[in-house]
Amino acid sequence: MSDLKVTDRRWWARGEEAPAAAEEPKLKPAYVEELEQKIAVKDLEIQQLIARYKSASEEFEQARARLRKEVTKDVERGRRSLITGFLEVLDNLDRALEAAGDRASDPFVQGVSIVRQQFLSTLEGLGVTRIDPTGQAFDPARHEAVTSLAASAAVPSGTVAGVIRPGYLIGDEVLRPAQVAVAQ
Repeated sequence: MSDLKVTDRRWWARGEEAPAAAEEPKLKPAYVEELEQKIAVKDLEIQQLIARYKSASEEFEQARARLRKEVTKDVERGRRSLITGFLEVLDNLDRALEAAGDRASDPFVQGVSIVRQQFLSTLEGLGVTRIDPTGQAFDPARHEAVTSLAASAAVPSGTVAGVIRPGYLIGDEVLRPAQVAVAQ
């Protein structure tokens, strides 16, 4: 006889009762289930990576927007600084015309006057306007009080009596406050 032993695993062949209904037969082989579990883990990792990518992308866009704003502010500050430097040149042109006095018919004085007008037109093209506060109420946001004068019936207290150095606006913001004499 041979040493071959056969084990019959069929429950009905052994005369046993049917296995409990809780143990359902597996329809998939074990390696397929393992692969499905690995796929589920990888899907979770992919979702996490996508979330991290979206977060990093949003953060990058926010940083880019902040950088644009900072660059815009720096350019505007440089522009204002440059224009403010040119305002000193305009003040000197005004002083030269004041010094000329009654020689308005002199061709040299007329040339300086034309250059001054051209300068003012260029500044207006850049959005710069001159402040003429004479007779207005003193506003510390737009005016710089340099001196005070006695108030009178013509010039009530708290108003600008005279302009020492004109001020300028760029848009609605003060580029340079006007230096004024205030009635007290």
